[in-house]
Amino acid sequence: MKIKKWIFIAILLAVLYYTFIVNFFITISIIAGLVIAFRVYKYYSRKKLNKLSTSKELFRQSHLGHFIALVAKVAKADGRVHELEAQLIGMMFDDISKVFDEKDKTRAYMKEIFNEEKEKTDDTKQIAQSLNNLLGKSIFKRRQFITFLIQLAFVDNGISSDEEKVLRLIAKELNISSEVYDSIVNNFENRMKNKHQTMSAAEAYKILGVNESDDMNTIKKAYRKLVRDYHPDIISSQDKDESYIEEATAKTQEINQAYQVIKELKKV
Repeated sequence: MKIKKWIFIAILLAVLYYTFIVNFFITISIIAGLVIAFRVYKYYSRKKLNKLSTSKELFRQSHLGHFIALVAKVAKADGRVHELEAQLIGMMFDDISKVFDEKDKTRAYMKEIFNEEKEKTDDTKQIAQSLNNLLGKSIFKRRQFITFLIQLAFVDNGISSDEEKVLRLIAKELNISSEVYDSIVNNFENRMKNKHQTMSAAEAYKILGVNESDDMNTIKKAYRKLVRDYHPDIISSQDKDESYIEEATAKTQEINQAYQVIKELKKV
């Protein structure tokens, strides 16, 4: 009887040892291995990314370079780059360049690519096709990029007919269906409807956080700070869904509307 009892205890201890001790160390080892693998992946990803800043041509050939070129096409589609569009594009350059070691150099490349591409009108299809090839099977990246291009067109006074043509061309070449494109645009429109009601002077001053007695320099500083705080960040959005971009765009447009109301009141 005692032998059976000791055998039972021995088996129980073995099970408990395996369950709570061995498995614990195995689990810890797996977690540690995953952490190390993730850090190695981030290191080599960052190293690969930073190679793009070694030359403008190398950056232009990357998916980011192609995206900047398409941003230029959409921004200039209606003939000129509007003030708020230019401001958001500048912030986008800041958002992207901050992940590079050579931030100023990378930002300068993006600005040059944008300025060169906004003067061309006949290569949008080819650039979109090339970007589509670079993105491989990444559906998320495609939707992220087209959503940013749509918000850029939306942010001043909605999508013009010329912007619509360019956006649909890009969406088609990125293998984004008309249904998906329309769904994204409708989501933007629905969010904007709530922001496009007639805005009173009191509401405009409140939104910008300024006083009626403030001069336009003070108001413009407040306006630019708010746009910077609330603009859609292309880097941050990689961990968020499309609603993030839609909400950020709606807020940005509300800030812009408040600024326009005050400018009109002050006859600037």
